[in-house]
Amino acid sequence: MATKPSIPKGTRDFSPVEMLRRKYIFSTIEKVFQKYGFLPLETPAMENLETLTGKYGEEGDRLIFKILNSGDFMQEVKERFDTKYGTAPVELTQGVLADMKSWISEIRSSELTEKALRYDLTVPFARYVVQHQNDIAFPFKRYQIQPVWRGDRPAKGRYREFYQCDADVIGTKSLISEVELVQLFDDVFTDLGLQVVVKINDRKVLAGIAEVSGQPEKVVDIVTAIDKLDKIGREKVEEEMRAKGVSDEAIKGIVPLFELKGSWNEQRPLLEKWLASSATAQLGLKDLSFTFNAVGTMKSAKLEFDPTLARGLDYYTGAIFEVKAAEGSMPGSICGGGRYDDLTGIFGLKNMSGVGISFGADRIYDVLLETNKFPAELGGSTKLLFANFGETEALHCLKLLRTVREAGIAAELYPDAVKMAKQFKYADDKGIAYVAIIGENELKQGIVTLKDMKTGEQKAIKQDELIHGIQ
Repeated sequence: MATKPSIPKGTRDFSPVEMLRRKYIFSTIEKVFQKYGFLPLETPAMENLETLTGKYGEEGDRLIFKILNSGDFMQEVKERFDTKYGTAPVELTQGVLADMKSWISEIRSSELTEKALRYDLTVPFARYVVQHQNDIAFPFKRYQIQPVWRGDRPAKGRYREFYQCDADVIGTKSLISEVELVQLFDDVFTDLGLQVVVKINDRKVLAGIAEVSGQPEKVVDIVTAIDKLDKIGREKVEEEMRAKGVSDEAIKGIVPLFELKGSWNEQRPLLEKWLASSATAQLGLKDLSFTFNAVGTMKSAKLEFDPTLARGLDYYTGAIFEVKAAEGSMPGSICGGGRYDDLTGIFGLKNMSGVGISFGADRIYDVLLETNKFPAELGGSTKLLFANFGETEALHCLKLLRTVREAGIAAELYPDAVKMAKQFKYADDKGIAYVAIIGENELKQGIVTLKDMKTGEQKAIKQDELIHGIQ
């Protein structure tokens, strides 16, 4: 019985139509990356296990896909086992089982696996910067568009293999980098025709809020709860803080946060007054003011200050970004990022500040599909099909086909001389805009009957006018 074809859970096949749409997203993002001076970088799908472990927390480490060492090693283990226990059947007494367990535990985990699939693009990027620091011109601006793998439980919108589109500037603390990344968001989504809101906050402001509450040591618990304000409401946020040991006095101290409304210019005076006792918060507010002023007028995106925005509290140290679609029903963010002060410190290169962003390609795809924002024609799809009436006509069409392709038009010749209904169906199924019909009569007259597959209209034109007729 033949095996039923399938793929691993948490992975996907992408049809030609889906691939054209994905490539449209990737190429749009990549063009803007390059326009802003970012350089492409690729790192291997696998990294040394020690490079990845210990970088994502205990839960993250459990989701790393480890790669078993090659078959030669397993053969060596078998030979060692056979040498110790022989190849004949062994009676599995308690003593033998205990001895085998002890022997197996002596095999070091590094002998079983030394490599793993990358969990994200950030840690491999940090490893690359440290490894090649003498060859890099700093500030280093790089982008990466590559797949990553996580052993997560598959669910709707959650996959074990997915793409990340990252851009980072490392080697500078200048706020100009933050300004350019906001403008980059604006350019990408303007080109995609999607209305978005770029939300911004600063880790230093969040730290200041914890300071003025009187429980600065509870900053993570306070901010993690605050981050859920839009989803669960003020009452539930306060309940969560109490459950985590935040005092009623501290909760009372952050009440002004719940009452903040309006634009950045309206909120800033209130924040400066409320957080006056925190030098850290004042520095964060100053940085935010610079960014808002320097960004200037946006093309289509809106830039908003969100005092409850909190991402990667154990990671980001300055500005925090999140982008949400202003149309469609996508509830979460479609991009994110922020400033970090010591990304490469995990590999021994200290005080290398940077700022980075990541585009959620799969979520962007879903929003564009829902809002019907994908172009009707995407680069790479065939625009013209030559019908096949037999060998003589096909050989003639091959000459015209080369001319059409040299003009930059994607075209093909149907390979078999079958019924026209089947050839028209092929054109319909592939979304081909035009079919060029050159039968015996057309061949004699030196014309082409050009059929518009969308309207069904047919017109006869001279063969040397074919290119003009479909543009």
